[in-house]
Amino acid sequence: MTMFDIHLLPCLSDNYVPLVRDCATGTVAIVDPADAEAVAAELDRLGWHPSLILNTHHHFDHVGGNLELKARYGLTIVGPAREADRIPGIDRAVAGGDTVMLGAEAGHVFDVPGHTAGHIAYWFEGAKTVFVGDTLFAAGCGRLFEGTPAQMWSSLNKLADLPGDTLVYCAHEYTESNIRFARSVDPENAALHVREVSVHAARRLNEPTVPTTIAVELATNPFLRADVPDFVRAMHMSGADPITVFAATRKAKDNFR
Repeated sequence: MTMFDIHLLPCLSDNYVPLVRDCATGTVAIVDPADAEAVAAELDRLGWHPSLILNTHHHFDHVGGNLELKARYGLTIVGPAREADRIPGIDRAVAGGDTVMLGAEAGHVFDVPGHTAGHIAYWFEGAKTVFVGDTLFAAGCGRLFEGTPAQMWSSLNKLADLPGDTLVYCAHEYTESNIRFARSVDPENAALHVREVSVHAARRLNEPTVPTTIAVELATNPFLRADVPDFVRAMHMSGADPITVFAATRKAKDNFR
């Protein structure tokens, strides 16, 4: 049985805003509303009335629509406790170990710092879905604006430990550029070659490459492979610990053109 009906709204230059409806109750949540006007127009088109905003972190392209949407719909804003003072209109501050109900579905909150200091993710086990903001991308991960490589490696491993069929909703369409980088550091990865073909085909049709799955990311995402011997050898870092390999991979991506 389908637990969620998820409509992925593209907005701004490359953001995705998941509009999530619990099929059992009709409860609707907005994840990281980047653009209030675009979100409201799409909700009106769908005939959905939201009661929740789920924020993953404080960056403006994730919270910019909060106040306007709260004024329009009278909804409740949930966001990370460690960034509560930077989440406009926040009503409930949550942290790792907390639970957020979206209709009949329970969302488990994970602390996933690295991109920002207080970043969180929401895992809905029953719906086999996780909303990860800018921590994990399709074939990539977020820049370390406020955290350390050790923090981000730990955060990514929390997500990597989820069941392989978990649907991963990240917040940006970065996949083609991420694949180009991944091929540069992991050129012998056969699964990555196959994924590159499918990603290019999707983007030629202007189709999203999100959601992905945990299984696909484990096989092809270089930032989840820092402890995989084949990848470590490809990075010419045999014997290095995973955090060091991850840090080198992230630095290479930061400088990749």
